[in-house]
Amino acid sequence: MAPRRRRRRPWYRTRAYRLARTALLVTVLVTVGVRCGGDDGPASLQAGGPAAPGSDRTDGRGAGREDSAPTPPPRPLPRSRPTSLRIRSLGIDAPVIGLRLDRDRQLETPPLDRPKEIGWYQGGATPGESGTAIAVGHRDTTTGPAVFAALAQVKPGKPIEAERADGRTAVYTVDRVKVFDKTGFPDKEVYGPARRPELRVLTCGGLFTRRTGYTSNVVVFAHLTATR
Repeated sequence: MAPRRRRRRPWYRTRAYRLARTALLVTVLVTVGVRCGGDDGPASLQAGGPAAPGSDRTDGRGAGREDSAPTPPPRPLPRSRPTSLRIRSLGIDAPVIGLRLDRDRQLETPPLDRPKEIGWYQGGATPGESGTAIAVGHRDTTTGPAVFAALAQVKPGKPIEAERADGRTAVYTVDRVKVFDKTGFPDKEVYGPARRPELRVLTCGGLFTRRTGYTSNVVVFAHLTATR
């Protein structure tokens, strides 16, 4: 009896084809993985896809988004004397009086018998006006805490609101709080001119002795961020 001939396997069922197909799939998956999960993140996030209803997105990189544009600074206000100052985060809402320089060219302070009032340097900028505005107040007196007892605790980013005689309000945002020793007080840094509307709020700080008083000054630096 003649030996039976074995039927030849179809080409798509051969071991060589399966190996070649597996290698091709691996190559394709690796290539797609680099495109979708590279350093720039998934490709779907780069490409963007259709925008959701009501979205202002124009491409996958966020171009055209209204919230991507920086908020323009407010326009400076014309000159108008201050009437009150509020720092809501510290519970401060106090009337403001005008101050001048004394005979020694030092900035005056509010009267000790009016510890809850804030002084505003009349020779500087008024609230919201271009330049450096200066406000000062006592930390304490012999009768107890004064208006700026907690000034050193104000946090960057908190608002300071200054009301004006014309009914407008200048809103400043705290940039930083510094404590300077009085013996090396940086006059130019604190009192120097500024192109934009800025505010400095000062009170006493550091150590206290009956002979010399406080050794330092607390200075709050802020800039105008809104008017109303």
